[in-house]
Amino acid sequence: MEENIEIARSLITKWDSNKSPHAEIAPLFSGNRQEAKNYLSAVKGLQTAMRYLVTLDSNSPGLVQAQLLMQVALKRLKKEFYQILSSNRDHLDPESVSTRSSTEHRSSVSDFDDDFSEDESRSVTDNSISETERVSMVVMEDLKDIAECMISVGYGKECLKIYTLMRKSIVDEAMYHLGVEKLTFSQVQKMEWEVVELKIKYWLKAIKVAVTTLFYGERILCDLVFASSERIAESCFPEICRESAMSLFGFPELVAKCKKTPEKMFRTLDLYEAISDNWPQIESIFSYESTSSIRLQAVNSLVKLGEAVRTMLSDFESAIQKDNSKKPVPGGGTHPLTRYVMNYISFLSDYSDVLADIVADWPLTIQSPLPESYFVSSGDDNNPSSEISVRLAWLILVVLCKLDGKAELYKDTALSYLFLANNLQYVVSKVRASNLRFLIGEDWLIKHESKVKEYVSKYERMGWNKVLSSLPENPTAEMAAEQVWACFRNFNAEFSETCMKQSSWIVSDAKLRDEIKASILSKLLTRYGEFYEKHRVESRRVLGPDSVMRISPEDLAGYLSDILCGTGDSGSVSSSSHRSNRS
Repeated sequence: MEENIEIARSLITKWDSNKSPHAEIAPLFSGNRQEAKNYLSAVKGLQTAMRYLVTLDSNSPGLVQAQLLMQVALKRLKKEFYQILSSNRDHLDPESVSTRSSTEHRSSVSDFDDDFSEDESRSVTDNSISETERVSMVVMEDLKDIAECMISVGYGKECLKIYTLMRKSIVDEAMYHLGVEKLTFSQVQKMEWEVVELKIKYWLKAIKVAVTTLFYGERILCDLVFASSERIAESCFPEICRESAMSLFGFPELVAKCKKTPEKMFRTLDLYEAISDNWPQIESIFSYESTSSIRLQAVNSLVKLGEAVRTMLSDFESAIQKDNSKKPVPGGGTHPLTRYVMNYISFLSDYSDVLADIVADWPLTIQSPLPESYFVSSGDDNNPSSEISVRLAWLILVVLCKLDGKAELYKDTALSYLFLANNLQYVVSKVRASNLRFLIGEDWLIKHESKVKEYVSKYERMGWNKVLSSLPENPTAEMAAEQVWACFRNFNAEFSETCMKQSSWIVSDAKLRDEIKASILSKLLTRYGEFYEKHRVESRRVLGPDSVMRISPEDLAGYLSDILCGTGDSGSVSSSSHRSNRS
């Protein structure tokens, strides 16, 4: 015991800044590494001696001297611990720490010979790590050794206090630079949505860095430094991260509690998705019982965000149902309600996985169930029926039903069918071009593409019936010159009037527009072409060259080129005066 005390006395005195100028200038752990380890061993040996002396005589002069030595030694170790933490911030940044596990750290450090000085150890090159990483590992090992020594001699609280103070400042500073603020619900509630949205953007970047790097790195470092005491590590880590973590994971809950409006849906889903994606790591990093409040805050935010999404989905459906705009769209074009709803739903489909999780225990309640064939391809193993598929299909059905009512606002029946064709074509195009295609299924698309053709067929029959009826059923039948003249005259009048009227009508989809024109031209050529060729020669002989035969079959395509482009004046929509409500 006396030998232990003497060994300790020589080393502790040598590094006592009050008695050695060298100790005032040079840090113990920056020079000969073996001497640093000897110092720690001497302190532990001194503690062993003190325990022995207590059993012999608690008032012995030797024990008093040993206690005084221990106070000097611990003062030195506290100073060393603080200096290492403060002067190696770059080597202990969470990003560097989080790139490797504590196991990798310990095995790598053990590769360095204990007899090497720091300068000598720099010459040992491990090609698998950089010089910065190597220094970082040495620094962490020094902190671990000092902490272990201080804990072993009963001064763990002093070590913990220094460590917590230093590392918390680093975490707080990092969160500040990430744009994470400690906000109250009142503050968030008073903000304009544009401001909240900007904060959400910062938050989405921050959570990834915080979870995968900042908190993860701090947990690894804390577990490593205090490896000798799980109790201290468990009390240390929450003190460092709790305030920042609670602010980070609490922000989404504040957003979720604010007033729900449709434009907030997608940012709310972004927040939900971010927490959900990072949850495994959140649960792992904050696995201590002492960090249960942090886990609970993340879960609470997830729950509140899910509730907000469900509320907004219900409100969105209700808004579609309540739409009562009474002004027909000029030319039978795509209704603003159709564009808004389908753009919204197609964006929702990009969040299908998140939405599926949110609506999993929230079944859709409708008066009559949707047939399975309505929303999912039969026999498609890669596209199983799901709650979100049903819900999105239902929203589309709701808007289609509203469009049926809006079609009745048109006085011209043909225009009403063109309106339905336009809008259903827009719906089908949006479904086919988005993730909705996989959610709702190919059978749905085929069925509704067929419905578009049905609407087009009814438009053609109603819109061009008078033109075709102006010609005889049998265009090649023998007719008197007066009858031929009357047919040409009627055809010219009906054809010109129909083209003029439909020049103000519109088909927004270029491919569909071309198909409709081709179909109309084909029907006209079949009857008018035969009639024209049959009576062309005789009519010119009897009626003269400047007769009513001014439109040749070759001219039909040119006349039809002006229809369905929305360029003329519409006189075919209801002229009733109705207040226009926003769709």
